[in-house]
Amino acid sequence: MTERDPQPSAASEPIPLIDLAAQHEALASELRQAFERVLASGSFILGPEVSAFEQEIAGYIGVPHALGVSSGTDALLLALMALGIGPGDEVIVPAFSFFATAGCVARLGARPVFADIESDSFNLDLEQAAKRVSPRSKAIIPVHLYGQLCDPAALRALGLPIVEDAAQALGAGRAEQQAGTLGEFGCFSFFPTKNLGALGDAGLLTTRDAELAKRARLLRAHGAEPKYHHALIGGNFRLDALQAAFLRAKLPSLPAWNAARRANAARYDQLFAAAALPDELLRTPAELQPGHIYHQYVIRTPPRAALQAHLREQRIGSEVYYPVPLHLQACFAYLGEGPGSHPRAERAALEALALPIYPELSAAQLERVASIVVDFLRKRT
Repeated sequence: MTERDPQPSAASEPIPLIDLAAQHEALASELRQAFERVLASGSFILGPEVSAFEQEIAGYIGVPHALGVSSGTDALLLALMALGIGPGDEVIVPAFSFFATAGCVARLGARPVFADIESDSFNLDLEQAAKRVSPRSKAIIPVHLYGQLCDPAALRALGLPIVEDAAQALGAGRAEQQAGTLGEFGCFSFFPTKNLGALGDAGLLTTRDAELAKRARLLRAHGAEPKYHHALIGGNFRLDALQAAFLRAKLPSLPAWNAARRANAARYDQLFAAAALPDELLRTPAELQPGHIYHQYVIRTPPRAALQAHLREQRIGSEVYYPVPLHLQACFAYLGEGPGSHPRAERAALEALALPIYPELSAAQLERVASIVVDFLRKRT
């Protein structure tokens, strides 16, 4: 360093949206041991490592059956296949979610039927969903968006088979019930940035129903039982043993990581509340009941684009989840739902912005993020 090239201060260092390097550094020994164990075993697809992970994660969630699969998307697809969803069927989905929620329905030739979301939780508005039920409705996919559960009682009252999109909600609960236990199937993602992330693609399917579990296991491997004898047309949805081993190494840390996310969210809430900005300028996440695990901490602000640009200038990561609601995606134009069909979803797509919330985020980093957000928005008052 020279006088013209001073050491950067902590106040100017970048703050990413998520810091996987910090997480993996703390578990480097365990992850290397997992790799060596799988390498020595010679068993790389399903096998003992996957079976052990399935037992451990089933115990964590509190379900009798858990199937390791290739991704969260494939978990959704497999669940719908196991329920026999196909052409002529309708599946109710929220208009605001990751694409796979509706995409998997369409891939099977069924019709995704969109319903609007709640403005406070971003989750499916179950009153709106009830209005979309028809004789062709064969399932509903509630999304526990950003890590907060939908209302279990209201969900079951609709009387449809439930496929939970719990991709962002591992460990989340509500009314003493856990994500992945509410209906016929629970679908989880272990994409690297999730609260429990693999070192590649991976997912999980859960169920309380032994017959559905048996059918899903069959479909997971091309419907073959025994080998080369195909009772059903399935797919290749198998979990790699290496990813299962990495997930086993990480799983014991998940409760502490979720607790850290909750603590970070509470601190954000304190700092933003103290700023006393008007609600029409800044809305913080609504925790409807204890059990939110904050996969994302998503604020709502009308000058979202300008704020995100400012954060980028300050070297602070943020992300828009999601900029286009599902009913306005070009691939779903054939469904005939244009602008104005689901206004709360459309507004969320314009205002939602995720801030850093990862467990390794320091108090100083969090306070810097909050301060920059508040200072920027205060100039808008």
